[in-house]
Amino acid sequence: MNGDFRQDWDALRSAIGSVIVGQDEVVEQTLTCLFAGGHALLEGVPGLGKTLLVRSIADAIDVQFSRIQFTPDLMPADVTGTTIVEEDSDGRRFVFRKGPIFAQIVLADEINRATPKTQSALLEAMQERSVTAGGETRLLDPPFLVLATQNPVEQEGTYPLPEAQLDRFLLKVLVPAPDAATLAEILDRTTGVSQPSASQVLTADQVIAHQAAVRAVEVPPSARDDAVRLVMATRPEDPSAPPRIGRYLRFGASPRAAQALILAAKVTALRHGRTAVTSADVRSHVLPALRHRVATTYEAHAEGLTPDALLADVVEMVPATV
Repeated sequence: MNGDFRQDWDALRSAIGSVIVGQDEVVEQTLTCLFAGGHALLEGVPGLGKTLLVRSIADAIDVQFSRIQFTPDLMPADVTGTTIVEEDSDGRRFVFRKGPIFAQIVLADEINRATPKTQSALLEAMQERSVTAGGETRLLDPPFLVLATQNPVEQEGTYPLPEAQLDRFLLKVLVPAPDAATLAEILDRTTGVSQPSASQVLTADQVIAHQAAVRAVEVPPSARDDAVRLVMATRPEDPSAPPRIGRYLRFGASPRAAQALILAAKVTALRHGRTAVTSADVRSHVLPALRHRVATTYEAHAEGLTPDALLADVVEMVPATV
């Protein structure tokens, strides 16, 4: 199964690479969410290819795809669906019209431009893989993956996602601006007659099988304990927290952070042909798994300290388990 996973990972990575230039780490972290069965939050200024990345992943897999453009006037029913009254020869009846959340890969575009009420419409779907409406719970077809893009909170017209919503994302992926060489290649690919598109290389059943294989990867006690100690060290009240954590963080990471570290590490182990997780696998995902699960103080903002800078202290000062 390891060989199949590595082969399919490489095929999917190659298909996406035919469209997306550079952004290797962004693509790998997003695919990690796919195979770990989690959701990804992609943050970056407009125009960096976040939407194109999500579309390319959907094109490369035989799944249902939908896109939701989040705007300030978007209502929760526009996401989940609504019950309407239909009239025919047999009389009137209530019919549920499914919303765009009823797909397997859902692009929630610019999620932080919608109001908190609409943002929360995604909560049940992301966590429970189901939607409750009209007194009935409807299951979503697997594999179900929400890939949300958001603009930096400093931009106008944005509503910061609440902590409960952020915690539902397995990883938060920062999308950087391209360098000069990458930008030149983007121009070559996108300003000509033909537009690149990803070819289909996987089916939904293959993705589901790989997700099951990821769950079966062994986690030795040393790697598990490493994840626990890293998460505990983000809590300001914990004795193991580095000095700057106690001063600059309001609260640390949740138990879901440890789960995210282990699941992402399992994907990393499997795609490198290993059947067991190492501490290095765990530590490679500290930033994307924890940066959205800690909250900095006003003092940290004033001094320009980001969650990534503080989490770097954790990685450095918490020794790896041998």
